[in-house]
Amino acid sequence: MDLWAIWLIIAAVLIAAEIVTLTVALGMLGGAALITAACAAAGLPLPLQFLVFTVVSVISVVFVRPRVRRALTPRRERFGVDALVGSTAQVVSEVTGTGGRVRIGGEEWTARAYDESLVIPPGTAVDVMEISGATAVVYPRE
Repeated sequence: MDLWAIWLIIAAVLIAAEIVTLTVALGMLGGAALITAACAAAGLPLPLQFLVFTVVSVISVVFVRPRVRRALTPRRERFGVDALVGSTAQVVSEVTGTGGRVRIGGEEWTARAYDESLVIPPGTAVDVMEISGATAVVYPRE
């Protein structure tokens, strides 16, 4: 059997295994085997075929695979009150360490100051540091 056919079989097995495992690494190795099959069909000697396979495998696994994995991994979106953390709010009534009110995205929320010694006057822009129950914990913007 010709060497290019063996490389082609190896490529097919690796790509089929990639379809089952979805690791991306086996697909990269299958691609390297395909390139090596083309080099073998062109008449490259066996030691150079192994070199081609090794170089293409390392390059694809080290440089291409991380980018492909990043593109295929779904991003975690923040929903509900978690999405409010880090947003800007406007103080509606004076905010202290014990209470007050802020407007976050058009809705009024009860609020308290992150630093309990602060008194934040109405009209001040604040950052939402966390949501504790139904209370926004805020800190003045600088």
